[in-house]
Parts: sequence; structure tokens; C-alpha cells
Amino acid sequence: MARMVRQSLVKFDAPLCETIVDTPKPQGREVLVRIERCGLCHSDLHIQDGYADLGGGKKLDTTRGMTLPFTLGHEIAGVVDEVGADAPKEMIGKKYAVFPWIGCGQCRDCANGDENLCVKQRFLGVSIDGGFATHVLVPDAKYLLEYDPLPVNQAATLMCSGVTAYGALKRLVDRPRQRNLLLIGLGGVGMMGLSFAQAMFKQNITVADLSPAARETALKNGAAVAYDPSEPEIVRRILKETEGGFDGVVDFAGNEKSMQFAVSTVARGGKVVVSGLMGGNFSLPMVQWVYKRMTIEGFMVGTLAEAKELMALARSKGVELPNEPSLTQKAKEKLLQGKEGASFDRSYMDSIVKDHESTVKMFQKEAESAKDPDVKAFAQKTLPALQHHLEMARKINLPKS
Repeated sequence: MARMVRQSLVKFDAPLCETIVDTPKPQGREVLVRIERCGLCHSDLHIQDGYADLGGGKKLDTTRGMTLPFTLGHEIAGVVDEVGADAPKEMIGKKYAVFPWIGCGQCRDCANGDENLCVKQRFLGVSIDGGFATHVLVPDAKYLLEYDPLPVNQAATLMCSGVTAYGALKRLVDRPRQRNLLLIGLGGVGMMGLSFAQAMFKQNITVADLSPAARETALKNGAAVAYDPSEPEIVRRILKETEGGFDGVVDFAGNEKSMQFAVSTVARGGKVVVSGLMGGNFSLPMVQWVYKRMTIEGFMVGTLAEAKELMALARSKGVELPNEPSLTQKAKEKLLQGKEGASFDRSYMDSIVKDHESTVKMFQKEAESAKDPDVKAFAQKTLPALQHHLEMARKINLPKS
């Protein structure tokens, strides 16, 4: 029997290691996909850590129910090698992106098409083995999406950062007031969001990020205005320039500081959608919440229907991804190469490390010399976690191609 090579998590808070097993045989509607691309998402590092930051020194244990060795990776695209008896035979040899947010198929959320809400979910690379391997076994053929004429690297990232950005923005499409829109956080998901927002909304898109380089890139790729959240009196300036704030805000960062900025700049009657997972704890006075009549919605990934909508939009060239993606995005787009079996490209991990090094340097500078005491305190508080993730990225044990 053919052998499947994997880069597996064998211990939490430790490097990945190569494991070799028999290649699984698809049954029923299962499909075996030979992987051509699999991106590295920041959530992979959180899973590798074994916890999520709840703020205040508290951690959420994410190791429960996981059996090691385990294969991470959920941004997957590849070629169908084999199908089960009940899956369409004509899929063999064709290229597909893999939708990874798979539910149990039995509960009311799954029946409503909301598999991403399923409490017994089977997310690839999160609950069942994912794409850091030569092959992945997909539970049903319906989770494979054709992506031609898109590049394979773009097709893979659309299934996570893409559908997350698209789904978050979609939560604002039917709002009664559509005067303006703010996107906070310009990493890989945020830059995707900027691209999609221009196709989904008529109003100009405003962005905010601590990084001057990220703001400059966003302006080159369609943003009308770019704000620095650390600028003195920035909230007062925004409220004046926007005549009361933003009707819609998407927080792609998801930390204490970004949420404070979001609720401070959202207009009365506006809505904030939070999809970032940097972590921490956020509190809001009830009087302020009620007074502003704001809506806050948490959002993570999207549904299969939304992934199909997004893929159709991207395939029709209704959106253009940034010409200068962030280092994180470049890393996600690097290859898993090889016709007979995938192997990791060392430059893939090099770019991840460089991205983390750049972020750590920026926060070190702010922690030492920021003029705004709140920015300085936030940088000092966040820096240890960023340094930890940098070390983890350096230690991930991937073989050279």
C-alpha cells in the first residue's frame, strides 16, 4: 500500500515531526486529495501552542479531545487521486480547493447549512487530520470546489482567510445604513477583506493599522483613507471627519486594543463584526453599549454556501487580490510541491519567520519608545506572546525541499 507522509504535531508547544502512515482508502462519498498547496494559518500556531489567550493571564485549553500525532493545515488545494464508491468518478484527476469547515451532518446547525457552527465539527486540520501531508481524506465530495482559472495558491487561501473575510463583510451587507465602512487590521485576512469589500460595497473603504507599510499597501490597493490607531486624538478626528463614526466596522485583529478602537469609532446604531483571534479580554460599559445602540457580532470562517459564493466571485474576476500582499499572505501562498508527493518549500517557513520577526521588532520599538502611554502598555503586554510565536515558527521542523 502507498505511504502517506505527514508533518505532524506529536507534542504541544513543540516542533512538528515527520510521520509516515498508510494512505487512507476512501469509502462511500469520501475523496482522497493529493495536496498541491497548503497554507500556514496563524490558528495553526495557536493549536500547536495548545491554548488560546483569554486575557488577564487566563488561557483556554485547546488540547482536549485531540489525539496525537495530529496533522494541521486547513488551507488546502490539490488533485483528486481516488474516490469512494458513492462519489463521482469523473472527479479523479481534477483540481479542487477543499472546504475544511465540515460539520457532523446530523445536527440542526448542519441541516441549516451552518456547519461552521457545529459543536461536533470535523474541521480539517483542527479536529481531523489536515493538509500538512502528501494527501488528505475529505469526508464528502461536496466539499471540493473547482477553482479554474484562479492560481492554485489563491484557491487554497480563499478557503480560510478568504471565506473569513468574505463572511465577516457579508454580515454588514444588509444593514439599513451604508454610509461608510472601516476595516481594522491589515494582515492576510484584512487585505483579503479590502479586496472583497470593494466588490461588495458601493461606499469608499477606510482602513486602520499600526503598521505604516500596511497602510501604504492598502492605499495602493483601493483604500480611500488609512488611519493610524495610535495617533493622538485619532478617535476625535475620525468622529469629526466621518460625521459621527462608521456604520460598519470589521475587526480583523481581535485584541483588546483593536476592539476599543472599533467601539470608539462605530457610529450610533452601527455594527462591529469581530473575526480576529489575537486574543485577550474586552469589556464595555453597558451604558455605552445601550447609548450607542451598537451591535457586536463574533464571526469565524464561513459556510459552504458562502465559500461557493466567494469562489464564484473570484473566478468571475469580480475581485482583485492585493498586488503587494503582506509577508503573512506571501507565506500562505507558498507551495507544497511535488507531483508524486508534496514536500515543504523552505522559503515557505522562512517568510513566516520573517513576518514574525518584523512584527516583534515593531512591538519592541513601541514598548520602549511609544509616546502614547496606552500604546506603550499594550505593546509591553502583547510582546511576550508575539516573541513566543516567533520562537515556535523558528522551531517548526519542516524538511528542506
